Amino acid sequence: MAGWMWLRCVLGPHLQRIHRSPDQSRPEGRAGRRGWSYQLRSLEKHTDSILGWASALWSLSYYSSPLLLCYLYRKGYISSSKLVPVSHYVGTVLVCLLGMACLRGWGRWKNSEYVHFISILEDTKKNNTPANKKKLRCYDFDFSHWPSDFSWAEVSNPKLSKAGVSLLKPEPRLRGAADSVLNSVRTLPCHIISFLIAHSFGRRMLYPGSVGLLQKAMRPMLQQGQARLIEEFDGQRNKLVACDGNEIDTMFVDRRRDGGQNGQTLVICCEGNAGFYEVGCMNTPLEGGYSVLGWNHPGFGGSTGVPFPQNEANAMDVVIQFAMHELGFQLTDIVIYAWSIGGFTASWAVMSYPEIQAVVLDASFDDLLPLALKVMPDSWRPLVQHTVRQYMNLNNAEQLLKYQGPVLLIRRTRDEIITTTGPEDVMSNRGNDLLLKLLQFRYPKIMTDEGIRVVRQWLGASNHIEEASVYSGYEVDDDWCVSVLQSYQADRDVSFPWSVGEDMTLEGRRQLALFLARKYMRNFETTHCTPLPASEFHSPWRL
Repeated sequence: MAGWMWLRCVLGPHLQRIHRSPDQSRPEGRAGRRGWSYQLRSLEKHTDSILGWASALWSLSYYSSPLLLCYLYRKGYISSSKLVPVSHYVGTVLVCLLGMACLRGWGRWKNSEYVHFISILEDTKKNNTPANKKKLRCYDFDFSHWPSDFSWAEVSNPKLSKAGVSLLKPEPRLRGAADSVLNSVRTLPCHIISFLIAHSFGRRMLYPGSVGLLQKAMRPMLQQGQARLIEEFDGQRNKLVACDGNEIDTMFVDRRRDGGQNGQTLVICCEGNAGFYEVGCMNTPLEGGYSVLGWNHPGFGGSTGVPFPQNEANAMDVVIQFAMHELGFQLTDIVIYAWSIGGFTASWAVMSYPEIQAVVLDASFDDLLPLALKVMPDSWRPLVQHTVRQYMNLNNAEQLLKYQGPVLLIRRTRDEIITTTGPEDVMSNRGNDLLLKLLQFRYPKIMTDEGIRVVRQWLGASNHIEEASVYSGYEVDDDWCVSVLQSYQADRDVSFPWSVGEDMTLEGRRQLALFLARKYMRNFETTHCTPLPASEFHSPWRL
């Protein structure tokens, strides 16, 4: 029995923190604290440090392997005479590391806190009851060992296909059969290079948060953020299994029992390309008193997989299914809030689940391609276009146009990330294009050339004073605009696009264009990565 417990300690996960259960008395000597970091004993601490450095060196070797192999080849080290002694050294190192792991297990076995934790973990894996799950949630440990809490297979999902949930695909060019075969052969090298780019540095450039070394560097900050969500907000961590088998790390804070109106609404947060729910945009709706569900992209934090568009959509789908079937929210009670690249999964969600109450997109863009072309050499343009459209087609605007509900766009006026020239040029912000495409689709008779011109003039304002100046310069009458739109909606009650403004004067269309632009977009005078204050988080405008 003792040997079996020692083996479980050898193979067990890292234990980082112990959270005090809300109904548990405070441990002696820890008054005033809701949780405490797990204290490693001397043997476990030193052996764990050695294994940690070995893991970091392995990660560094993995990412630098192409350069390392080229260097070794040029120096003549890649030969049978050289590889045999190297293999002996490698074998010796592996045996030493195995010994370190066994000693670490011995150190854990002598620690009563770890033994108690590993017993609870084993009990939960054997019998995943609510009581066992409640005990397990008092521990912060490697998420790969966490038992699954919800799977897409538990619910009937008609949207599911063998490859995963459905995505909008770029329209293929029409060609003859012979021409198509010849073109496929001619473009084969481009396809191969695009695949290699997307699956090597391309994906890591687009989603730097998926790089293991960055996650190691951010680990203390992420652990601190997670402890805050659990211990101050009674957050509930869950593991969801998506249709592609990826495990999605989520955090849910329930405010329904607080009695406030906002607590009855669930805000699902979609993070940026280097954002994690532990330290990301979850804090904004939390400060506003909403119930909040945060999740990490595939390959981020405790989530597994890689963040390609299909995997992202699959993760978003299981998060929504979990909110409906496990947490008990209706789609009409759910608001999607996204920051930056999270706009892709947010726009996919409202496209696929049109009953969702509303969507708020903060510092997001219309399409990835212009931003990708900005950072790559001009000579690579055809290759970049093919790679983005084939493997990283983040077509936010195209998906958002499929949604009929309320939308709010938040533009950062000093954004340095989603501008195609620089932060000083507010007109190069791709959030402008997202707004224009949305308004042109929903109100085509208003957004004629003159309507687009006045909206662009309003978008050129970089602060509230300039905005107000443009708005008042056209003498926009808000009450008149509302009455025109309400009258049109009452007479027809149709879905977008609307034909309102068809028989209207040029002055009337200008007023409506500016009125709608200000209702659909709010400016926030800051840079891309500044956290959004709760005071700037509003429900989208409804007519």
